[in-house]
This record gives sequence, structure tokens and C-alpha cells, in this order.
Amino acid sequence: MEYTQLGNSGIRVSRLCLGCMSFGDPASNMHAWTLDPDRSAEIIGHALDLGINFFDTANTYSAGTSEEYLGRAIRNSVARDKVVLASKVYFNEGHLSKEAIAREIDGTLRRLGTDYLDLYIIHRFDATTPIGETMEALDRLVKAGKVRALGASAMYGYQFYNMQLCARDNGFTPFVSMQNHYNPLYREDERELIPICRQMHVALTPYSPLAAGRCARPDWSADTLRSRTDKVAHGKYDSTEDRDRRIAQAIAAVAQRHGATMTQVTLAWHFARGIASPVVGATKEKYLDDAAGAFDVRLTAEDIAAIDEFYVPHAVVGALS
Repeated sequence: MEYTQLGNSGIRVSRLCLGCMSFGDPASNMHAWTLDPDRSAEIIGHALDLGINFFDTANTYSAGTSEEYLGRAIRNSVARDKVVLASKVYFNEGHLSKEAIAREIDGTLRRLGTDYLDLYIIHRFDATTPIGETMEALDRLVKAGKVRALGASAMYGYQFYNMQLCARDNGFTPFVSMQNHYNPLYREDERELIPICRQMHVALTPYSPLAAGRCARPDWSADTLRSRTDKVAHGKYDSTEDRDRRIAQAIAAVAQRHGATMTQVTLAWHFARGIASPVVGATKEKYLDDAAGAFDVRLTAEDIAAIDEFYVPHAVVGALS
């Protein structure tokens, strides 16, 4: 496993982050394919064995049961200071108001069974709450010791820039990471958001780095419960299948040349572009083993050009209008 620093935070994270949306009670009506507590713990334990120390969840994943399962598995497996726990706030009553942030962090800490969170991520930009109110509320959490560092997720570049300026101008805690939507099939953030993050030394930890498996297998669709029921992934990718399938085919060709898997080549593509730690979900141990093999793949400039050749602009997916 390789490790890197999370922006300017001083927090050291593995260069693979385990996304925990796959863990939780399916009765929560979020996803039908989430894992029960025992299987969740087995996947989390395998991640720890591989050297993964970075875990990402959210207050609304499976109605909070993702946080519960993650917290339970960590308490039973490893010392708290050996892992980096991240969770999110936004898709809740009050979005990013000061009242909502104060309420939601306490719920997250209770469900995780910890008295502090390493990274607290705003899940989206909140157009209904003044930026200053949000940034001051987040800063209070850091000063109170409930949160070590702050991150943001999918939004427009100007929104993120304005939030960072608010932090700078008022002495509030700035964001050190950005969890945006990014992969070989979706690169719209290369226009504004990613350059802003690089300018501000903000670590990139993208979600959906494998495009919900479409950059990880030779067939666009798979006959699995998740593939059949994941309406969010269908909405993100399937409307552009005709043009994006060529990118997936290019990844497959590069993988064949390297004697690697498509997952490994896709993650190597991220690393070649300076991504700090892509968020990878897994419902089976073998998927994590596959992802960890990406560190053995070194893509050439020609490989990257072959993957990038067929990309065309896409409609924005992730940031809220």
C-alpha cells in the first residue's frame, strides 16, 4: 500500500480509500445490495490487512447504518488512531445550516462510536445557507475537537473557491480535500474544480473512480444485484454508453498490454493524474485485492493518450444546480 498526506492537514492516508456505501441495512430503502454487519466487518478487516487506513461513509448511507457497521468493525479490529474516518453532511434536514451541522456531527459520532472524526465532508454545496454560516459552524467543530479536518464533495468550481475564500478571509478552517465525481468516462471537473484544488493544495479523493464498474469490466453491464438496481449509476453513465464504450475498450486494450486488469489500469490512470486517494467500494475481498494491484502498474504517456482519445464533453453530473 502507498500513503500520502491529505492536503495540508498532516493526516496520512492510504492511496486507496474504502467507500462504505456498500455497508448497511438494505431495509433502509437506500440500496438493495448493501452488506450486513458481519460481511461488512469482513470486508473492512480485509481492507485493513491490505494496509488501507482511510474509510469514507455518510450520515445518510442506509439511514445511518453504514456508519454503525463501520464503527463497530473498527472498534473490534484496530486502534482508533490507526485509521482515518471520514463522513459527510448535507442530505439531511437543514442541509448545511449551523443547527444541522451541530446536530448531524453528534449523530455521526454516536453511530461511529468515536469522540472525533478525522475528516468531515460537506456532501454538496448548500445554496440555501449563507457560506459564512456554514464555514463558521464547521470551524467550531474543529476548534471543539470533534473534527480534525474538513473536506468538500461534488460542486462547481466557483462555489468551492468562494467557500475557501470565506475561510481565508475570516480565519476559519479551510477544506483540505475534494471528493468529486471523476473517472475516465467523466472528466468535466478538469475545466475548473480540479485546477482550483491544485492551486489551493487540496487533495483529490474522487468518488466513482471506476464509473460504477464500467471501467472495470469488458462488458458495459453486469448481471449483479447492484447493476440491476443501482438507478443512480444508470443515470450517470448509461445515457452516454455509445460514445463512452470506446473509452472502456481502450482501457481493456491497455490492460491487456500490461498484463493487468481494467480496474488496475483505471486506478493507475487516476494516480498518473495526481489523484491522492480514489474512493473504491467493494462487496467482495477480491475486488480490494484487484484494486491494490494498481500500484504495480505504471502507465506510459501513450497509454494515457489512448484512454483519453475518445473523451467528449458530458453534461454535469454530481454538482447541484
